[in-house]
Amino acid sequence: MTTNNQNSCCSGGSQTDAAADTAADTAAGTDTGTEQTVATHVDEQTRAEVSKNYAEALKRTQQSGEIAPAKSCCGGGGPATEATVAQLAGYGLMMDDDLGSAAQSSFGCGNPLAFQDVQPGQTVLDLGSGAGLDLLIAAKKVGFEGKVIGVDMTDEMLDAARANAQKAGATQVELRKGVIEQLPVDDSSVDWVISNCVINLSTDKPAVFREVARVLAPGGRFAVSDIVVEELPDSLRQHAVAYSACIGGAISETEYIVGLEAAGLSDVKVTERMVYTTDQLAGILTCDFGLDEAAISELGEALKSVEGKVWSAKFSGVRN
Repeated sequence: MTTNNQNSCCSGGSQTDAAADTAADTAAGTDTGTEQTVATHVDEQTRAEVSKNYAEALKRTQQSGEIAPAKSCCGGGGPATEATVAQLAGYGLMMDDDLGSAAQSSFGCGNPLAFQDVQPGQTVLDLGSGAGLDLLIAAKKVGFEGKVIGVDMTDEMLDAARANAQKAGATQVELRKGVIEQLPVDDSSVDWVISNCVINLSTDKPAVFREVARVLAPGGRFAVSDIVVEELPDSLRQHAVAYSACIGGAISETEYIVGLEAAGLSDVKVTERMVYTTDQLAGILTCDFGLDEAAISELGEALKSVEGKVWSAKFSGVRN
């Protein structure tokens, strides 16, 4: 397992040894922090709020006309730049002109396809495909003989992804409207399931894990990047914007692994971790989701209290 402390989108620069040790200890079960309960039902109000917030965030990035990570969506430096760095973790040299428009509107926390053994001709399913960045990367891997399916619940995101796929000439990309707790995908029909900071937005994560197992063909694999937490104060856990920013609804790394295994998936492991700084967390809330300085100030102590306790993890595994 690697702990990535490169100047990438999730790590955004330095990561202290203490923060890395905290993540590793939590994964090993030696420091689980505050006990959390994994929700097992869909909250329609939360789902609608998340969809609305992402539609608005997409509009802000489209209006800015700036391409991350060369510029932040808010311009300048500080927390906004940290947020931009936190959006495209692990993409590095995979970025090119074909991905520009999709990268501009990326709200992920890692590159689920980095170093994954996706082969030409395979079928890849992206849960919560957003504006299509990971769809386009997957399309390059599977080639025109393969297929890439993107599922998203937000019309604006689906429209953006279709436009980006058309611009890139990625005719093997298909977009479907749906929710990740009930995927519009046949049983045992895909070789790969990927997802980038989306599953933690669900209020019924066990249902999502079961859907991943259902749609994967025997021997199919999954590669998921998501935010996990050691513990969160109530002020962040219950904050609507923090939920949409993949923070408020996050569960622990251990709970995530147990959930995947309970769904029937095996060889579940964490291959990479990138720990957030306070500035990055604040930057995501302000830059991507529009919280003003007064609101961030109110959350200041809560954000400081979770430094080193919130990180992006890359999960992988297989369906037997």
